Amino acid sequence: MNRQIASSLVYSSETGRICPECRQPVAQCQCAANKKALAVANNASADGFVRVQRETKGRGGKSVTMVRGLALDAVALAALGKQLKAACGSGGTVKDGVIEVQGDHVEKRTAALQKLGHKVKRVGG
Repeated sequence: MNRQIASSLVYSSETGRICPECRQPVAQCQCAANKKALAVANNASADGFVRVQRETKGRGGKSVTMVRGLALDAVALAALGKQLKAACGSGGTVKDGVIEVQGDHVEKRTAALQKLGHKVKRVGG
């Protein structure tokens, strides 16, 4: 039972995820396959649209405006989240690449994101 197991490094504590094709850290990878994987990892949509929706599930009937699909790094996403929350005068958070703003502010967020140059789609009811 001599098997040749092809092992490859997929994660490094120094650099994070490693691209399987070029063996570079994902942040420095230039592979075409990685561009799509990076977009999916950042919850960015493949078609380039930012999706804004109102959600009430699991919140006791209280509504939250969700902004998904922004292709930004964590620092820029947090800064944009802070800007969007301040413009509404409400609280919120940034979790897993999604900006959550408390309250129903879909129209305001859509207009603000379009003003910043993003292509925006309203999702849901």
